[in-house]
Formats: sequence, structure tokens, C-alpha cells
Amino acid sequence: MREAFAKLHLSILIAGTTGIFGKLITLNEGLLVWYRMLFASLIFGAILWFSKKLQTVGWKEALKIGGVGLLLGLHWVFFYGSIKASNISIGVVCFSTVSFFTAFLEPLILHRKISIKEILFSLLTLFGIILIFHFDTRYRLGIGLGVISSGICALFTITNKKIGQNHPTNTLLLHEMLGGFIGLSCLLPFYLHYFPVATIIPDGTNLVYLLILASVCTIGLYTLQIQVLKVISAFTVNLSYNLEPVYSIILAILFFHEARELNTPFYIGVAIIILSVILQTLSVTREKRSLAPPDKDYPSRPR
Repeated sequence: MREAFAKLHLSILIAGTTGIFGKLITLNEGLLVWYRMLFASLIFGAILWFSKKLQTVGWKEALKIGGVGLLLGLHWVFFYGSIKASNISIGVVCFSTVSFFTAFLEPLILHRKISIKEILFSLLTLFGIILIFHFDTRYRLGIGLGVISSGICALFTITNKKIGQNHPTNTLLLHEMLGGFIGLSCLLPFYLHYFPVATIIPDGTNLVYLLILASVCTIGLYTLQIQVLKVISAFTVNLSYNLEPVYSIILAILFFHEARELNTPFYIGVAIIILSVILQTLSVTREKRSLAPPDKDYPSRPR
């Protein structure tokens, strides 16, 4: 059990570094995500092929899973766009608004009753974001992109949960990476037309960072999550992942000295968001877990 918790917090730390790569990699956000999904598809496909665990699905299912993968790709594009337009701390804090969008979208898509409690907690999170947005005009574009990213992330998480019930986790992840890569390949020419770049080929340093992002922070992170979920409940894993933004902000302060860029409204806004997470955590832990069906062992956090 101790080893499983060590792997859990290692996976949270790895997830927290994904924002760091958004600053380290100098390619624009569209190319960054395109290469990430390309390399992740190749690496994971090769692993499944050599381990003889590679499975295929029908065209209809492949299109469905690929569509969900495109949502993941678009979430990453806006997430890294938010970081590049502002900083890492702003990007990861805006990711906290996922719960706000989930509170409204999940009842609509899964046809369940709207939870007033979830909406109230989500509004508290939204208030923290609005506070930062109102008082720090430097990062309004980054905040806007980050909020859009969170909305797409909520949609991805809900549809991923819905479609993932019928497929093995390995098959699901591989086809999502492939679907996201193919979908972005169709959109990238239009994207680069409006946001032209000097070159689309990464230099040596960017290539190394991209390979680490695809292997360690995508495939490696996914593998750790699956190993942890075999020992620790999905409930505990999801609650523990509330530490991810904290890890990201600490890393951003250590490596990029972002403390000098952050002002008092930012810290007040973050405190409000953390309060929302704590209240939501306390509320969830009081509910009877036996009433909820067990979660499948696939990652619910697309980092």
C-alpha cells in the first residue's frame, strides 16, 4: 500500500509538470499538442504491439473514440495557449473551473438530476477566477483561453466516461491519441494559416522535451494511474489529484520564479478556489460511497 501511495503522488507530480513543458517548448500550442499526440500514439502503439496487447475496434466505435480524443487534443491546445498567453500558475488555476462546467454538462449529457450543492461549490471556484480576471488585466487572454480549456475538458471527461464503459483502457487511450492526432492534422493547416510560424520542425531541445512529454507525462502517467487504481480506490485517487494545481504552482515558482509575476488578487482567488475544493471534498467524503457504482480503471484527468 505504501508503494501505491508513493506512485500516486509521483503521478500527481508528473501531472503537475505538464504545464512546465508548455513554457519550455517554444513551438506554438497547436504544434506542441500535435507532436505530443503523434509521439504518444507511436510510443504506446509500439508498446502494445510488442507486448501483444494491441486490439482494434470497429470503424463506428473508432470514430466515436477518435472524436473524444479530438476533444482531449483541443483541451490541450487551449490549456497550453493559456500558459503561453499568461503563465503556468494562471493556466493551472483556470483548470479548476472544470467542476463548474461539469456541474451543468454532466446532468445534460448523462440525464441525471442537477446537484445544487455542486453548482454552489463550482460558483465559488468561478468567483475566485473572476477575482483574478478583474484585478489583473495582464492575463485576461490567458484566463479566457484557460476557461475555454476547462469547458472542453469537462466535456471530454464526461464523454470519455460514457464511451469508456465498453472498451479496455489500453484500446481506449491508443485510439483517443490517434483520433486526436488525425483530427488536429485536419485542423492544423487552418490554424497555421491564421497563426503562422517560422518553422514547424522542432529543434533538438524541443524534440527532447516533446518526447519526454509524450512518453513520461502521457504514457508513463497513464501507466502509473492504472497501477495505482489496482490498489487504491478511484475515489481516493480523484481526491488526491486536487493537489495537482498546488504542485504546478510550486514548480512554476521554483523554476520560472513566477512569484514575482503574481499579485495579491491572485493569491486571494487561489485561496477561494482551494476553499471550494476543500468544501467539495468534505461533502463528497460524507456521502455513502456504496451508493455509487465503482469507477473503471482509466484515468479521469486528461493531463
